[in-house]
Amino acid sequence: MVEMKKIKENITLISTVSCIVFLIVGLILEFGFQWEYSWLIYLASVISGGTEITIAGVRELMAEKHFNVDLLMILAAVSAGLIGDWREGSLLIFIFSLSHLLEEYTTEKSAREINRLIDRQPKKARLVLADGTYEMIDTADLEIGDKVAIFKGEHIPTDGVIMKGASEIDESVVNGESVPRLKGINEEIYGGTINLGDALEIEVNKDRSETVFAKIIALVESAQNSQTKTESFIQRVENQYVMIILITVPLAILAFRFGLSWTWNESLYRGVNLLVVASPCALVASSTPALLSAISNGARHGMLFKGGTYLEELAEIRSIAFDKTGTLTKGEFSVTDEYWAEDEAVILPYVLGLEGKSTHPLAQGIVKKWGQAYQSLDLVTEEITASGIQAVEGDHTYYVGKKRGTYEEPEALAEWKHQGKTVIYVERDHQFIGGIGLLDTLNKNARESVAYFNNAGIQTVMLTGDNRHTAQTVAQDAGIKEYYGELLPEDKVKYVQQLKEKYGKNAMVGDGVNDAPALATATIGIAMGEGTDVAMDVADVVIMENNLAKLVYTHRLSQKMKRIIKQNIIFSVAVILSLIALNLMQSLTIPLAVIGHEGSTILVILNGLRLLREEK
Repeated sequence: MVEMKKIKENITLISTVSCIVFLIVGLILEFGFQWEYSWLIYLASVISGGTEITIAGVRELMAEKHFNVDLLMILAAVSAGLIGDWREGSLLIFIFSLSHLLEEYTTEKSAREINRLIDRQPKKARLVLADGTYEMIDTADLEIGDKVAIFKGEHIPTDGVIMKGASEIDESVVNGESVPRLKGINEEIYGGTINLGDALEIEVNKDRSETVFAKIIALVESAQNSQTKTESFIQRVENQYVMIILITVPLAILAFRFGLSWTWNESLYRGVNLLVVASPCALVASSTPALLSAISNGARHGMLFKGGTYLEELAEIRSIAFDKTGTLTKGEFSVTDEYWAEDEAVILPYVLGLEGKSTHPLAQGIVKKWGQAYQSLDLVTEEITASGIQAVEGDHTYYVGKKRGTYEEPEALAEWKHQGKTVIYVERDHQFIGGIGLLDTLNKNARESVAYFNNAGIQTVMLTGDNRHTAQTVAQDAGIKEYYGELLPEDKVKYVQQLKEKYGKNAMVGDGVNDAPALATATIGIAMGEGTDVAMDVADVVIMENNLAKLVYTHRLSQKMKRIIKQNIIFSVAVILSLIALNLMQSLTIPLAVIGHEGSTILVILNGLRLLREEK
């Protein structure tokens, strides 16, 4: 049973090898021993190499009423044999089988990327029981809320939040980044990644089907089964093209005989030649190997496409809009300025007592600045929605956040705002006692990535909910050409639609829930993978790391794929027309027709395989 399965999996390889073996034996018998029945060996070559192709072609014809080029090639090989050229028919089948083998290699190479991912998923997990002991269970049996222990060097079985320990995590399988990332308590880690350091205990926070890893596999599988617009067009016209060839060849033979007064032998010979050279084998192979190779390349680098159309259209965008926080910037604020109306040594313990209870990025920036130098007070805090945080201590109310008192603020704070900084007010009983200026830092490779798109003639735009001063500062720092601030999610949708109407195909890059409507509106929605699940679900392209250099890589990969497909189509059509012209001039023999036609198919496939290589 296992042997039969292996044979089925390698049927194309077996057919190709047997075909060339019979062809070589036939050549030896014909030219070495002048055996007059060598044509029988060539016939065996045609049968061994062409049976599997014929069966597949007939099945498609019966099931889908669709003629494909496989049937044309078989017909051409048999026709060559019937006019006494079984050697040429054998050569045709061998080269055609070889091109099929290369196409299968491309498909399997792409499928191996999925298998590589699946293999990284552990089958077993170390469940932590209530008494602290461990039990090995199937990963599929894990439930949300389960505690799991992961020792050094082990693959993490599923998504979860670290409850105990800290360690460096190899996340290359998720985001393509080779540098491990240090993660500690309350940070999320992903299934399939590797624990490189100390033992960890995590709490499962996602169902198995909703893990990042599961989504990656689903996205890659979906993309592999999709088509580009070019590929869809080629497949739509293939059936009509084959029908035209089947009708044209007999008419051409009659035209050669009665119109050009060629002999019947010459007319039939040229008809078989026409059947060979006019078949669109190379044209049909122009897109699929290139698409699958590009998808494999992208998956290897943590870039996922929901369909071949999006990969193709990315090369055609004329404008690209960026969200600010988490996309162009890190969302990690640093304190740049401070202003104190009273002794800061007295005020800062209150500030830390308030901000230490908050998970807001601004609060984290403040704690990072002074958390080591000053002792935080233990305060009972109260969140003020969309404003700030306060606490009552003794007879006083301390507050940190947006301005809410009626006092006249210092000029320095107004200047910070004009510089695009976020200003946090420190108040006691609604009176100003301090101000803090913070600035979000640009994301890794943001300037270089924006410059790349600017140089490519693609309009760069930033859409943000932040105030216009902050928007201006970040846009100028990053090199963005247009920027719009103080936008609600529906405003972002409006601007994305306007950009599409003004420039044509466009892209939107974001990471948050508020970006999801704009991502869905753009021609191509691109989600940064460390963003929200909502953004990832609605996006057409997902980059599994907040690294804009990978956005540039994705665009270059898309351009290269489109360029290679165009090269393949032009080359294929040029070869077909050239061979037809040579045939009409009676200068083309069947062996040269076979080599020229099938050789062009192999070259087209090999050209598509170039997309497996690293982009520079």
